[in-house]
Amino acid sequence: MSDHWLTRPRTVRRLWQAFIAILALTVLAELAIEAHPHFAVERLFGFNALYGFLACAVLILLAKGIGLVVKRPETYYDDDAR
Repeated sequence: MSDHWLTRPRTVRRLWQAFIAILALTVLAELAIEAHPHFAVERLFGFNALYGFLACAVLILLAKGIGLVVKRPETYYDDDAR
């Protein structure tokens, strides 16, 4: 098994910690920025992060649904012309 730096448990744990810290900092940055919301729901703290997360989750679900419709069987490229 290769000892690539991205497969080490310590590196994976540190990457997760870094991603969570960056996410927390971007949400907390909302306290320092003056927002100009157009709708009432935009006044909620962390709305942009929540909206982005939900939009990403919906896109993943849509992609999985499209994959179910357009996928080919595993034997699609087998040579049956013999």
